[in-house]
Amino acid sequence: MTHSRPAEAVHEPRDPARTPAVQARRAELLDRLCELFLAEGFAHFTLDELAGRMHCSKSTLYTLAHSKEQLAVRVVGHFFKRATANIERRVAECTDPRSRMRTYLKAAAAELAPASRRFIADMASNPATRASYESNARAAADRIRQDVHEGVRTGVFREVDSALVAEMVGLTLSAIQRGEISERTGLSDAAAFDALSDFLVGGLSASEADPVRSTEEHGTEEN
Repeated sequence: MTHSRPAEAVHEPRDPARTPAVQARRAELLDRLCELFLAEGFAHFTLDELAGRMHCSKSTLYTLAHSKEQLAVRVVGHFFKRATANIERRVAECTDPRSRMRTYLKAAAAELAPASRRFIADMASNPATRASYESNARAAADRIRQDVHEGVRTGVFREVDSALVAEMVGLTLSAIQRGEISERTGLSDAAAFDALSDFLVGGLSASEADPVRSTEEHGTEEN
């Protein structure tokens, strides 16, 4: 009787580019590039200049992307992914659609606050990065649409067309991000987001009168 030897396990060679240490270094480099882009924009940088600012070699940058344009796309995508995660963590604590909407807009303002006008302009003028920018605005409009729909369904908000409200909010968010609202009104982006939040929550409220204000006015009349 012949006994066959058990087959030896085949081990795939480990890709050094996928080790936790390498991935951690890449994530840290992406964060540093993101901070630089937010503060100073990115269109005017060459890869040599970016390597110098990051104190790394161009070959290290090439581990993130194969060209300057691809690097810009990756860093901008990283910014929005990070911002979205931070916003969702804050929104997850809210159960009421009013507080959720207000928290979402305030969190979005906080995440966008470090973005310089140059970064916004560079991102909007580059077709590749503008796609991420526009996708983020659509996602924000979708989130507002969901909150409005739920608020109407539960009686928190009055009957409105949630799609129309979301479209209007999306256009306003894009105008804020492009710096147009600041130029026309003098408001900071954070103040514009706060004003939009107050406008939406107050304007959509199912109650025509503000309960707090009505109580105060009633009390004044009695006195």
